[in-house]
Amino acid sequence: MPKPKSEYAKTGVDYEKAEIFRRAMQAMGKRTLTFPNKRGVFIDKETVGAHGALYEYSSDKPHCWCQTTEGLGNKNWISEWMYKNAGTGRSYYEGIGIDTMLAAANDVIAQGALPVVYTDEVAANNYDWGADSLRSNDLAESFYKGCEMCGVALPAGESSALRYLVKSEMPVESAPVLSGCVIGLIAPKERKITNRNLQAGDHIIAVKSSGIHINGISLIINRAMGLPDKFLTKLPNGNTLGDEALIPTVSYVNLIEALLENKVDIHVLLPGTGSGVAKVAFDHRPFSYRIHSWFKEIPPLFIYMQSLGVSLKDCLTTFNWGAGYYIYVPAAEAKRAVEVGTKAGYEMLDVGIVEKGERQVIFEPEKIILPPPGE
Repeated sequence: MPKPKSEYAKTGVDYEKAEIFRRAMQAMGKRTLTFPNKRGVFIDKETVGAHGALYEYSSDKPHCWCQTTEGLGNKNWISEWMYKNAGTGRSYYEGIGIDTMLAAANDVIAQGALPVVYTDEVAANNYDWGADSLRSNDLAESFYKGCEMCGVALPAGESSALRYLVKSEMPVESAPVLSGCVIGLIAPKERKITNRNLQAGDHIIAVKSSGIHINGISLIINRAMGLPDKFLTKLPNGNTLGDEALIPTVSYVNLIEALLENKVDIHVLLPGTGSGVAKVAFDHRPFSYRIHSWFKEIPPLFIYMQSLGVSLKDCLTTFNWGAGYYIYVPAAEAKRAVEVGTKAGYEMLDVGIVEKGERQVIFEPEKIILPPPGE
């Protein structure tokens, strides 16, 4: 005879169902605890499983810390749609933990910090979502992969049922809001990057992305849901639209670590996130950013959006257009920066130069001028 539910469980806050996801995350988190040791950060294992975790930096090297909080956005809405409609037996959450973690980790490295500790938050409409063991285990394992990529421990997190706050857009019945906080270590603290050294003559090095990463997803969903086959639409490369949109984000942590270890003179580190290519003009000083070269292959998803009628300007100011990160260096350092990054396993290209002038991006490959972010 089934156990009667408590009044609280009837509202959607059923702790018995919550335990499936929580156990998956706790077991995964314990496997990550030694990852930041290589950076001199150690987790106190006795504190794991409480309401947080203690950690310490074992070196006497002068240092400082950086903290960033970031959310995934709407990307896992596509996972939910594919899980329900693709009929493959996959949960489509295999890369979502990677995306969620890297949203924060790829930001924290922009200060010259290397990520060491991450805590996550998963907020759903109710705990029924986490009671699905396939989806829960796939999400937990993808968080593990993200930790492994970045050298980060995930000792604690939060999962909550927010029936009165989290409402998914139909036809997806339930999709959690995913976010998290990453702590980064700058050691020695002279590695800190503040962008104040940006100057005319700096070269702009672009680092190739894997695809959409997490920005522009709302536009993808909007266009996909107007198609007869929606996310099952086949692209010219043979992938479905859903599979292409769910390609995981690239971790740029190892790249930045390699540049720092090789003492490359970096003036700016810039994630290629919101505002697309237009984000290159991030600084408010009177600089123009002339992009004279670009990657030969543009991610297929972006080209397909153009075929659906999304303008070139909207594509360039929404999507990363194939560049997931930018590194601004003095002209004398450009060649070495590309060499170090290439050796670390990244596709790098010297794409542009900073000039005195009106704040804008002159994107010569497409003969278009882009306004700065937000304009």
